[in-house]
Amino acid sequence: MNPLKVEQIFKQYGDKTAVNGISFEVAEGEIYGLLGANGAGKTTTMRMVLGLIYPDSGQIHYHGKPYSVKQLQGLGYLPEERGLYPKVKVSEQIIYLAQLRGMSKKDADRNLKRWLDRFGVPEYYNQKVEELSKGNQQKIQFIASVIHSPKIVIMDEAFSGLDPVNVELLKGTVKELRDSGTSILFSTHRMEHVEELCRNITILHRSNPVLQGSLRAIKQQFPRERVMLGTANEVTGLESVEGVLNVKRHENGYEILINQESASRPILELAMQQTNIHRFEVMEPTLNEIFIKTVGERHE
Repeated sequence: MNPLKVEQIFKQYGDKTAVNGISFEVAEGEIYGLLGANGAGKTTTMRMVLGLIYPDSGQIHYHGKPYSVKQLQGLGYLPEERGLYPKVKVSEQIIYLAQLRGMSKKDADRNLKRWLDRFGVPEYYNQKVEELSKGNQQKIQFIASVIHSPKIVIMDEAFSGLDPVNVELLKGTVKELRDSGTSILFSTHRMEHVEELCRNITILHRSNPVLQGSLRAIKQQFPRERVMLGTANEVTGLESVEGVLNVKRHENGYEILINQESASRPILELAMQQTNIHRFEVMEPTLNEIFIKTVGERHE
């Protein structure tokens, strides 16, 4: 039985359908990607999972059980917007929030110090949130979402506003949570983060799930339309190969757009006749390309 199961949930606001029959499951130790443009229904879905609003129909189960205070106390939530009190000390508000989740003050204090040490910032314990940089405020908000060791965590744009070093730090921490058995519902606009972290995804468009399943299987549904060719010298005549749509010259070779995968072989043969080759790869589509094709083609 998976820790989080969403079954055919609907949400209507007047004559507007916010979420139209979405279903998915998040396994133990899995990061599940929830994707979509602004207004697609991601936030409404996450709010229903969090118990902040209720679906008009459908069901949400946590470890096989429906909504209850006990079940919802076992959730963690990292919102996109920073929601900490700027003039309150880090320790005071994080320990208070942990107590709201059912922790003792002693356990909350111990966990907070452990997390601050994990991020290499134990000195933040007695500092006010407003005294920290935006990136470090995001670290503290991350700690607030996991201080009570939840088994299910909802993360909305978890790496928003972070510099590359801190993005890598938090990504590593999210992976550690996953590997420890935490189930994570993960929403972001950064497709490269989804490709790195998520096993399964749902893409929403105008309240509807339009693409769903394992990332590996989804990629296999889309043609490979790019060839990366790394060469020692210039290659001429690539534009004339049947199936080649566009040729871009890069510093160390070429990026070639094709309309059929069979064009890749004559590209390779032509290049081998003219120079040495140090790279030849028919690229699978990126998630960003898949997202644009899936959502873009449905815009009116």
